[in-house]
Amino acid sequence: MSIRPNFRWFSSVASVLGSISINPFSDVTSPVKAAETVVVRKGILETSISVADLRELAETGKVPAKLQAYANLLSSEQRSKIFRALQAKIPLNVVGLSNLLSTGIGTAILTDLTTVIPRRDGGGVEALRAALLLGANAPEGLSVLSFIESYPSSRVVVDLDRAFTVLGNMNTSFWQTQRFMAAIAPQLAPVKPAFNLPFDPTQPGPNSVQVRALDLNDSARNRCIQVDVYWSKAATPDKPTIVFSHGLGSVRTDLRYLAEHLASHGYVVAALEHPGSNETNTNAAMAGKCPLLAPQEFLDRPKDISFVLDELTKLNQTDDNLQGKIALDPSVIIGYSFGGATALSLAGAELQLSGLKQRCQGDLIGFSLGQGIQCAAAGLPEERYQLRDGRIKRAIAMNPITSLLFGETGLSAIQIPTLIVASSADKTTPALAEQIAGFPKIPSPKWLVGFVGGTHLSVKDPSTTLNQVRRPNTVMSGDEVVGEQAVSIRNYIKAISLATVAQLTAEADKYAVFLTPEYAQLASTSAIPVRLVTEISPEIHTVVQTFIQRNK
Repeated sequence: MSIRPNFRWFSSVASVLGSISINPFSDVTSPVKAAETVVVRKGILETSISVADLRELAETGKVPAKLQAYANLLSSEQRSKIFRALQAKIPLNVVGLSNLLSTGIGTAILTDLTTVIPRRDGGGVEALRAALLLGANAPEGLSVLSFIESYPSSRVVVDLDRAFTVLGNMNTSFWQTQRFMAAIAPQLAPVKPAFNLPFDPTQPGPNSVQVRALDLNDSARNRCIQVDVYWSKAATPDKPTIVFSHGLGSVRTDLRYLAEHLASHGYVVAALEHPGSNETNTNAAMAGKCPLLAPQEFLDRPKDISFVLDELTKLNQTDDNLQGKIALDPSVIIGYSFGGATALSLAGAELQLSGLKQRCQGDLIGFSLGQGIQCAAAGLPEERYQLRDGRIKRAIAMNPITSLLFGETGLSAIQIPTLIVASSADKTTPALAEQIAGFPKIPSPKWLVGFVGGTHLSVKDPSTTLNQVRRPNTVMSGDEVVGEQAVSIRNYIKAISLATVAQLTAEADKYAVFLTPEYAQLASTSAIPVRLVTEISPEIHTVVQTFIQRNK
C-alpha cells in the first residue's frame, strides 16, 4: 500500500551525542560512558540500584536482597509491571528505529520519555535517542536493560510514578503500526504527479446551505433520534442521499464541515445522533446513570441509519422544503470511528463474535481503546449478525474499528464499493490492526487512504476537537493533530468524499481523477503526506501478515 512515513530514510542520525557515531549502513558504536546505576525516585524517596541487580531480577524473577526493602514499598501490581517491563524485548531494526525517531511521532515519544528520565538529571531527547538506537543494536534486541546499558551516562535517573503512568498508556497496536510503517517505507517511494486538475474539489459548491433539525422517534425500539438535514435548493433526486454516523461519546456535528461541503454541491446530508452512544449517553454513564456502551448498541446503530432513511422517505413526500429532493436508493453512509464500524455493517460486513468473545476474556493489557470498545459486543447473545441495508450503495469508513468485531471473514461480506481512511499516528484505532489488516478482505472496488502523521481526531470538525488542543502528550503519540494543523487532512476528506458520492451520479467520470493515487500525492503536504491504494502489494501484505501473527 502506498502509505509512506515522512522519514529521512537511510541517513545518519544527526546530533546524537558527540560521543557516539551512528551510520545505518555500519555497526552502531558503543557510548563513551554506559550506565552502571539506576537512581529510582518514588515521591520523596530515592534509592540507587545497580544495573547488575536489575539484570539478576530480569533473569531469575527473584528480587535481590539489597532491593527487597524498596520492593516492599510497591504494590504487587507495580512489582509485576516492573518485572514484565524488564523481561520485554522488542526486535527492532536499527535503521527502522532511526527513521521512526526522526519523525514528529518519534520526537513526541522521546519528549514524553523525558518526563520519566528528567532533563535536569541528565536526561534529554538526544540522550534517549542514542540509548534507544544503541540498545536496539544489542544481541537481545531493544529492552529496558539494553537501553539502560547503552545510556550515555554513568547513571540513569527514573521517576517511577511517571514511569507507571507511561506503562499504563502502553498500546501494543499503536507501536505495531509504527514498526509496520518503518518496515514498509523503503518500498513506497513517492511518484511526482504530473497532471492538471480540472477543478478544485476542496472548494465549496455554488449553493447556499440550509439545515433542518429533526427529532425522530422510533417507537418500536424506544429510540429518540436527533437529525440535522443539510440541503440546498440545488438538491435533486438524481444525487444520492448521504447519512453520517458519529463516534462513541460524540455528537452529530462530528463532520459538520464535510456535511456543509457536500450539501453545497447539491447533496442532501443527514447527520444523526445515536442515543445509546452519543455524548449525552457518555456523560450519563460517567454519572453512574447508565452503561457506557450496551452490547445492543452494535445492532441499534445500523438500525438507526435504516430508520432515518425510512423517515427521510416520508419527508420527501410531505416536507415543503425537501419534497422531491431526496433520493433514498441509492444512499451513501459515511462513518467515523465507532461510526466507521456502523458504516461497514450497513455495507454488508458481518459481525462475527466467537473470536471476539474468546479474546476479550483473556489478558487485555496492550489493547487499544478501539479494541476495548469492541469487547462490549461480547455481551450479544448470537455469534453472527448481518445488518446490511440494500439502499446503501457506497460506504466511507474513517478510522473504523474492525480488528475483533468482524472476525476472520466478516469484512469479505461487504457488497458495495468501500473507502477506508487510516491515520498513522492514531492511538485510539491504530491503523495496522483496525484498518490495514482487514483491507485485503474487503472485495473490490475499494480504496485505502493513509494520512501519515494524522491522528484519530484529525478528520473531525474543528468545533468538536478544540478541547484536545494542548493536551499533554502520552507515550503513544503527540498531541492530537486538529484545527489548523489538520486543514490539509480535512481538505482531502472533502475532495475524496465528494468524488466517492459523485460515482453514483452522471458526473462520475468528471470526479474519477480525485480517487487516484496521483491526486493523493498532489494533496500531500510536507507535514501530512497522503497515500491511496486499491490493493496492498504482495510484499507489503507479507509484512502485514507477520505483524498479525505476532499479535495473536
